[in-house]
Amino acid sequence: MIEAAKIWNEPNNKSHWDPNLDPEWDGFAAMTILAGQAIAAENSRLTRVLGGMSPIDPAFIQRLEARGAMDHVDVVAVHGFPLDWNPWSINDWPAKLAEIQAITSKPVWVTEVGVSSFGAEEVQAWGVKRTAELLIGRAPRVHWYSLYDLPRAWEATTRHKEAEGSSYYRHFAMGLLREDGTPKLALETYAPHAGDIGLCQWFHYQDHRLDEAVRWLRRLGVKHVRTGISWADSFRPDALAWFDRQMEALEEFAVTVTFCFTPEHRGIEPHHTSPPQLAYEYAEFCAAMVRRYAPSSAPARPYLTPSVA
Repeated sequence: MIEAAKIWNEPNNKSHWDPNLDPEWDGFAAMTILAGQAIAAENSRLTRVLGGMSPIDPAFIQRLEARGAMDHVDVVAVHGFPLDWNPWSINDWPAKLAEIQAITSKPVWVTEVGVSSFGAEEVQAWGVKRTAELLIGRAPRVHWYSLYDLPRAWEATTRHKEAEGSSYYRHFAMGLLREDGTPKLALETYAPHAGDIGLCQWFHYQDHRLDEAVRWLRRLGVKHVRTGISWADSFRPDALAWFDRQMEALEEFAVTVTFCFTPEHRGIEPHHTSPPQLAYEYAEFCAAMVRRYAPSSAPARPYLTPSVA
């Protein structure tokens, strides 16, 4: 079911962690230590993944190392979108991985990589092909972002919304499937690589796409899935029932589950990007989710062992 628990999402990206409230990541480091300890206490076999860096920044890892946080994770994750948001070429992927591999002995996973069809579907299809050439065999885990386009009626999880210009609207065109579920050109390009490149798909609270997404994952032969369980959503009505449904639907896949997003009433400021007022509350949420969905009493599976990550 769950192969890894991921601590936050893009903590060095201002759209997901407020740098004004934690400029040197001291708060994030403290929270990571507590969360890593809490996850290990619930299930010592579960791989703990440091929230994917975006941008890919060796100095970020070095800051966390100096604060002791790296002792409480098993894997470092990176995110990259060189054809949409990052100021580097897609051909730089091996070098970007090498930058992080040079400063840590931990495995480096690519838990989000993607190309939008914002400009043209042909660009996205080529991006899938080139990404597969560059990353398969270089990272133990690669997750393509994403299966579905983000529905236009929803908001992308960024801080500045439409003020970001075209960068904001690219969020809505990252899927291999359009909003209505019809395939794009890139789906056919992705399909031969589904066993080597997993999929990252965020499911919103009570997401109507869940069951059809699972059918697509099976049809494609996907083995590894990354998704999230939102701390903020845990305060919604019937949240646990939704989490149960989501995790049961994904049970047949090796899932990396990301725990992130601060509830407004638990943040230093009332926003999902805010560091929590009390770091241990986030750690308690992580522990509760591991206890519910990946308890230590669960049957051992090969992908639960950090040594093979």
